[in-house]
Amino acid sequence: MKYLIKLIKLIDKHIESAIIFVCYFSMAGIIFIEVIRRYFFQVQSAWSTTIPIYLFLWVTWLGASYNTRKRTHLKFDEVRLRFPYKIQFCCQILDALCWYIFAAVVVYYTWEQVMLSRENFQFVDGTDDVMQWWFYLATPFAWSLIFIRVTQNLIDDIKNFSKGKPFFIRSSLGD
Repeated sequence: MKYLIKLIKLIDKHIESAIIFVCYFSMAGIIFIEVIRRYFFQVQSAWSTTIPIYLFLWVTWLGASYNTRKRTHLKFDEVRLRFPYKIQFCCQILDALCWYIFAAVVVYYTWEQVMLSRENFQFVDGTDDVMQWWFYLATPFAWSLIFIRVTQNLIDDIKNFSKGKPFFIRSSLGD
């Protein structure tokens, strides 16, 4: 059981960065190889311009989840620092509620897009067997992770508030 808990903690800590690394490395590799092929051999794979774009979906949405976990995504901390402690806590809760609502809307509507793409057997342009929905799945997956990250942050905020500890609020954009 303790190994399972260790595994879950490891996945929780590294899931975004691991997937981002694989996608980014794949994008760079595809682009590099295809530039060489085009320049030296005057050939190009038909999918070489579309797959990197679809991989970028994974990079951007998981980057949003990663930055939400690190509390560096879309916040107005310069103003919040000037508020009294209880108002800061209320702002943290308001942030979480806004994130939850937005995440629910995004997951609901993008899941529809994923299912439409899957049910219509949409292939990536230039391929015969690479499905578009595999890439479209990035949005609901990452936004589900954002939901989890916001919950983790909110739990930390509630613990800090109950103990009277300061919240994790960045004092400037350069921190």
